[in-house]
Amino acid sequence: MDVRELLMELLSADIPSGCEVDRSNYLVQIFQRYCEDVSVDKLGNVIARKGAKDAKIKVMLAAHMDEIGLMVKQIDDRGFIRFSYIGGIDHRILPAQEVIIHGREKVPGVIGSKPPHMQEPEERNKALKPEDMFIDTGLPAEKVRELIRIGDVITFKRKPCELLNGCFSGNALDDRAGVATILYCLEELDKLQFSAEVYAVATAQEEVGLRGAIVSSYHLYPDIGIAVDVCHGNMPDVSEEETHKLGKGPAIALGPNIHPKLFDRLKSIAEDYNIPYQLNPEPSATGTDAWAMQITRQGIPTALISIPLRYMHTTVETLNLDDIKISGRLLALFISSLDRGFVEGLRCY
Repeated sequence: MDVRELLMELLSADIPSGCEVDRSNYLVQIFQRYCEDVSVDKLGNVIARKGAKDAKIKVMLAAHMDEIGLMVKQIDDRGFIRFSYIGGIDHRILPAQEVIIHGREKVPGVIGSKPPHMQEPEERNKALKPEDMFIDTGLPAEKVRELIRIGDVITFKRKPCELLNGCFSGNALDDRAGVATILYCLEELDKLQFSAEVYAVATAQEEVGLRGAIVSSYHLYPDIGIAVDVCHGNMPDVSEEETHKLGKGPAIALGPNIHPKLFDRLKSIAEDYNIPYQLNPEPSATGTDAWAMQITRQGIPTALISIPLRYMHTTVETLNLDDIKISGRLLALFISSLDRGFVEGLRCY
């Protein structure tokens, strides 16, 4: 598998939270290369199955497909567009961004604001507020209203970029990188013997409340759930204990959101196979699909592995391609190691 080409393919679709039902078909086609059965549920989750049907062990791998974005809030009399946020966006990145408005047709635009030459002295020392920005399409108001409606979604126009030393940059790597990791795992499983029924889920609406993981884990109710997401990569001006190094393998979470025996098994497999890994202590809810899976129904033993990612929730999210390969390999070896005795041992007595 060429991970770079896979990421380029995964990033080719714009899927802000709430648009999964209409835009998940391209993911279905990708998962069909690696799985026997692929379906889409009512919320837009893509659910793929690999392995013996009705096996005694059921494993769910989850990574969210959705991304942050914007939404049309108002069109003024001059045709300028005011917007609100879909998911957690740092408004400091917005000025001068190129965007695509998904109206009756795709309309390009730029995010503008009052230039510094025209600002009052006190305005120049402050970050722009959301209400100080607008989208300019270049069209007259009547044409804007013909093509665009209140509530239309807006995505960032950004071409992925290969950096040096195996690094890769683009938007929506949170969490298409996780989806790529699961796909890499599925390909690795073809080289291994395993007795589990594996469900690979590209979840919907994680950025607005873990909703896809809630409904898909309730439906599947696996013996083991593993979320694959991103964590903060090392970068200037951020302390080391809050980040993880790019190119040094996945961050394996531990803490109350994580079943201790799953953590121990992932860690021991990494050490047995000389797979590099990092520790990610999470003292509370992780804010990932792992939280939704853990508390589904009567509870699901859950683990979380994360790909280190710099500049999260921006249009230049950056990772190292090797971390995806390493993480996918670790997941495949973990699944291959499972037997019914281990699964029974996950119960609390």
